[in-house]
Formats: sequence, structure tokens, C-alpha cells
Amino acid sequence: MLTAIVGINWGDEGKGRMVDLLSSDYDIVARYQGGNNAGHTVINHLGKFVLNLLPSGILRENVVNVMGCGMVIDIEHLCGEIARLREKGVKISPENLKISDRAVICMPYHVMQDCLEEDRLGDAKYGSTRRGIGPVYGDKYLKKAIRMGDLLYPETTKKRLEGIVEWKNLTIEGSYGAEKIKLNDITAWLNKFGGELKDYICDTGVFLENALKNGKKVMFEAQLGALRDIDYGIYPYTSSSSVIAAYAPIGAGIAGRKIDETIGIMKAYSTCVGEGPFVTELFGDEAEELRRAGGEYGAATGRPRRVGPFDAVASRYGVRVQGADSIALTKLDILSGINPIKVCTGYKIGDTVTENFPFGDIINEAEPVYEELPGWQGDISGCRSLDELPKEAVDYIKYIEKAVDCKISYVSVGPDREQYIKL
Repeated sequence: MLTAIVGINWGDEGKGRMVDLLSSDYDIVARYQGGNNAGHTVINHLGKFVLNLLPSGILRENVVNVMGCGMVIDIEHLCGEIARLREKGVKISPENLKISDRAVICMPYHVMQDCLEEDRLGDAKYGSTRRGIGPVYGDKYLKKAIRMGDLLYPETTKKRLEGIVEWKNLTIEGSYGAEKIKLNDITAWLNKFGGELKDYICDTGVFLENALKNGKKVMFEAQLGALRDIDYGIYPYTSSSSVIAAYAPIGAGIAGRKIDETIGIMKAYSTCVGEGPFVTELFGDEAEELRRAGGEYGAATGRPRRVGPFDAVASRYGVRVQGADSIALTKLDILSGINPIKVCTGYKIGDTVTENFPFGDIINEAEPVYEELPGWQGDISGCRSLDELPKEAVDYIKYIEKAVDCKISYVSVGPDREQYIKL
């Protein structure tokens, strides 16, 4: 059984919370792309956790967690993340954490290059998290990367690094005028943090294939959402990897396998971290009120998220490109007390109204077309069935389900593990 948990919108939809919830029925959780440029927030009996690199299944003792070959891993950040979880009582060992030998290492010079370029762009910046993600994926496809498996062969890796460092300095020193990087510093960094992770490195493809042959259930965990995908997102304001569910078996290490089920995660309203078009964006006091109520600040960066009414145009597009079989709707409780509730049903571009998500810069001309639905009052965080919800909340769920043309199977009504309704 292969299930993908993916984002429908711009990311930050609550995937970590749903992976943590649903992983109780799975043996393995596998991250298949991205790095530490986003965070998954999980709240359980041990406390509140923000996971940047580790799969969210790490918080369940009986789940094995895989960091797949499609990921880019800042090993210093990963070592720190492991240490922080251990301090809170989370057990992490080579038995419950497997790191692909083919996953690429995000090096200090990638972070440096990311920051230098964002600074150079100024007001035209893409909204990078400054974690080195774009440069490291660029190097992967330029075949200039160091992979996790290379940590097991330090002598040959050092020889490769000599050429890479010389090449990097042509850009860092020659183009940006920054202080050049030193081979000894990079080698020392690799030895220090790589040494702590060597026992976790393996061929995750072999591990996953054997697990599936033995009847194990695997959940794929995505980072970010469809609108940040490198191919299908709001390019160039995207991530540098493929967040689409179809890539999950490839990025995890079992390219020949097919997904059995895709669960898309989306909020009951819209949020966006970073730059790029966001048609339903609110401003001023109205935005701050919603942002504060929903705790809408980036888990990885702390940046205030842009917020707005639910965007059915963008969400319907996300459902389609993700191939979602069902939806988990998160943060319905945040809408309590808002009346009426707006939903964007179309984009007005010039004299035309479209229900299709547009390509390219024309989206910057789009104005939201809204419908208004009755809101509800009162705290719904204690509700555990549709019957316990106010009629207006049930009507809202059914309206969203029809608007995105996908069945809603889960509704979260609070941040804790058990605050959800299964439909």
C-alpha cells in the first residue's frame, strides 16, 4: 500500500499534522523531495515540534522514516534537528531513520550563494528561504553535487571537492566579490556532521522494495504544495523540486512503483509564504486578525504568511495536478466567528471571468470573484462528527467539496492530534 500526502496550494496546509495523525496506520513514512526550506508543525503528547528535514512519522515509535534520494540535506541542520527531538524524548536510531545514499548534501556554499543572489536581486527577489535550496538543486543537475553516500568514501570525495570548490569560487569570488570558500573548511564541515550520520545511510530503494514485498504500508510525505512545484507552480516563485505526488516513488527510491492513494491537504482559507501572485490576499487589520487567529507564521522561517479567503480556482488546479483522490481540510475552526465567509470562485481578467488557473504573468492582472456563505459562531474544536458541527460549517464543507470537485474525507478542527473529524 502506497499513499501520498501532498499539498494542494502554496504549502503550509497542515501536511505534517495529517501525516502524524494518519501514520498510526502505516509502517513507513518517506520524504521524497525538498530540504529544510519548509517546516511541518506537529503537536502531540510530547509537545510541539517543528520538523524541517525529518519525516513527520519520526514522532511515532513504531514507524520507520525514510529520507529519499529526491531530498537535499543540510547535514548540520539535520544533526541539530535530531538533537532537539532527542532532548524531548524522541528516540532516533538507524532502526527508525534511513537516509538515502543518493540524497544530495546541501553545502555551506549553497546557502552562501542563495543569500548572495537574493541580496543582488533586491526588490526583484524570488522570496527564497536562504537555505541554499535553489543552488543545491542546480548543482545536482549540473552533476556537481556531493551525495550522502559519498560520506562513506572520504578520500575520493575530497578529490571531487577540490574541483567543485575551485569552480564555485569562480562565481562566489569572481561574480559576487565575496570571500572565497576554502577546501579545508568544507572538508572539516563534512567530517564533523557527516560523521554523525554515517550509520543512517543506506540504499532506501532496496529497503522500501523489501518492505513492500513483506506487506508493509508506506506513506509518502511531501513538502510545500502544488503551486510551489518547479513545473506546475507559480514559476519562478516556486521551490526547486517536484512536490507532485507522481514524483513520490521516484524521489523516495522506488521509481517503478505506483501510488495507490493520494490525499491532498488544503486549508479552509488560503495562505501563502513568500513572493509571487496570490489573488485572494487580504491586507491591513482584516489580514492581521486572520493571521493571528490561525497562527500563520512560517514554520521554517517565522515569516508572516499572506492570508486570504479560500481560493477555489487555485485549489481546483492543485487537486488536478496532484491527482488527489480525497482531501483533508485543515483549520476549519479558525473560521468560527467570521460572517459572511468569502470564497473565490473565479478570476476576472480584463472583461473575462475564468474558473481555470492561468499560466504566467497574466495572473497578476486577476481580480477575485467572490461568493459569500453564512458563517457560524462558537468553538468547534471539540466536535468529532459532522452532526456536532453547526449547520453553516457543514454547508461550508460541502460547498468546498463541490467547488474543488474532490471528496473531503478529513476535517481538522484544532492543532492537536485528535482534533479532527473523519467523514
